[in-house]
Amino acid sequence: MPKLAANLSMMFNEVAFMDRFAAAAGAGFKGVEYLFPYDFPAADIAEQLDKNGLEQVLFDFSAGDFEGGERGIAVQAERQGEFQDGVGQAIEYAQTLNCKRLTVLAGLAPQGADFSDLQTTLVDNLKFAASAAAPHGINVLLEPLNTVDTPGFFVFHTDHALSMIEAAGSPANLKLQYDVYHMQIMEGDLIKTIESNLDKIGHIQIADNPGRNEPGTGEINYPGVFARLDGMGYDGWVGCEYRPAGDTAGGLGWASEYLSG
Repeated sequence: MPKLAANLSMMFNEVAFMDRFAAAAGAGFKGVEYLFPYDFPAADIAEQLDKNGLEQVLFDFSAGDFEGGERGIAVQAERQGEFQDGVGQAIEYAQTLNCKRLTVLAGLAPQGADFSDLQTTLVDNLKFAASAAAPHGINVLLEPLNTVDTPGFFVFHTDHALSMIEAAGSPANLKLQYDVYHMQIMEGDLIKTIESNLDKIGHIQIADNPGRNEPGTGEINYPGVFARLDGMGYDGWVGCEYRPAGDTAGGLGWASEYLSG
């Protein structure tokens, strides 16, 4: 049975961010994730986690001007100092929040940039982040995104992400973040890919396709995916990074059997 974490960047948007922790707990979630915590003091978020009996599962390293359209800076050589500062900030938050997973968003490939140069920069940044996080027991995750929703994103296939992890020396705390929604769009063959790479996967996220709404609203056979994850012995978190088609709580029927356990 999957351990579901509510993604508070997308779910429970009916209330303010700091009220979403209580909403998630009230719906039966035991874990939460989101994109970025940096607009709020870490101590205030920790208070919400403690008050609501929630585990902080994951959040992302700073990704540049996300509201302005940036989707990460890890491929930009001229911003390596900024990336490294963001690693330090993320680890400080993670320590306060007792969070053991941090995600790298590679970013958009700058127009005209040399592919090999971008890869070299990304690998260097992955090495830096993994090395900085390791003493704190934190896993660093690299996530491929689909290029339909995010045109120009540098890492958009499972194999490419794994090759970057390997090029970084495959440290034990550098893993793949496998988002079922993104990879259904880019490559399909979901269960086989997970089976082949389970030992390299540090976190799984879900949404249905098309629409990026709740499981059960699209084409992905999520009962089959969950059953196979159980069969493979996956005991990690599954992040619900989807946009509710309507009211968040009202759309949780698909998850009722998993949240009641």
